[in-house]
Amino acid sequence: MSTKKLSDIPVSVLDLVPILQGQTAAASFQHTIDLAQRVDQMGFKRYWMAEHHNMAGIASSATVVLIGHVAGATSRIRVGSGGIMLPNHAPLVVAEQFGTLATLYPGRIDLGLGRAPGTDQVTAMALRRDLRGSVDEFPQNVVEVKNYLGPVDPTARVRAVPGEGSQVPIWILGSSTFGAQLAGILGMPYAFASHFAPSQLQAALKVYRESFQPVGDLKEPYAMACVNVIAADTDEEAIHQSTSLYQSFLNVVRGTAKPMQPPVESMDGLWDAQERYAVQQMLRYSFIGGPKTVQEELQAFLDETGVDEIMVGSNIYDHAGRVHSYEIISRFFQPSKD
Repeated sequence: MSTKKLSDIPVSVLDLVPILQGQTAAASFQHTIDLAQRVDQMGFKRYWMAEHHNMAGIASSATVVLIGHVAGATSRIRVGSGGIMLPNHAPLVVAEQFGTLATLYPGRIDLGLGRAPGTDQVTAMALRRDLRGSVDEFPQNVVEVKNYLGPVDPTARVRAVPGEGSQVPIWILGSSTFGAQLAGILGMPYAFASHFAPSQLQAALKVYRESFQPVGDLKEPYAMACVNVIAADTDEEAIHQSTSLYQSFLNVVRGTAKPMQPPVESMDGLWDAQERYAVQQMLRYSFIGGPKTVQEELQAFLDETGVDEIMVGSNIYDHAGRVHSYEIISRFFQPSKD
């Protein structure tokens, strides 16, 4: 059991840049900029966006472009990827892109790397043209990116310009023990996707901490977990707003691509018992309620995991409600002064 309090650790934001039913991707980008500017003022530490492709409800496919857009519209908060799906990209291209971002916004860029495609296999083929060995090569590709962004080596035949010497912090993202062990062996910070794949959280944290070897500036393991939080002024309002999140995951279970749906009075009749169970299993680490409820549940999660940082996704259809959710959450944590 951890003895940390929420006020001892920083809190960060995961923005999936949702496309809302009846709205456009352009509106999603406007909401993202507004939210990023608000949470920057609230003291959140990071603002990460994730690479997803061919999804009607997510507008963050060109993740690197959005990172630059958000970093340019904010002043303090770290902006990064949660994550870049490395099998979709050549390591040199990733290093050049993030080296460019780090040159434009010094000390404010994070690079989170994942080994999943962030889409279905047909779309992965459209992205890459070749699926052979891409996941199996993830460890060596991570090392390659790390080397490109590391100390300047004038003798290297291939160099990331800009990028070399930038020392952009690189995170390993994961939802299993594979990424946890890799992050530990390479001495890198680790972020777990417990907001949609909770089953191996505890096992992955254990593997990461036990396999960690200090490298460079990171002397001790640093673990972050992402969770869903729907916070409102009352439990009843939060439960109502959470039905948009449940509908989004129901669409994932069914394999149906839809924009984010507005909240409904009840999920009864929208899912059967099997679908309800599947969605609730995926959303195990979702904390929904008024300020007191959410604070207690987040503290219990911290007690259980002992993570060093919590990242929060508040997937709420109403933009004002989404901003308010983060306002409530910000009161519980240590404000970042980076």
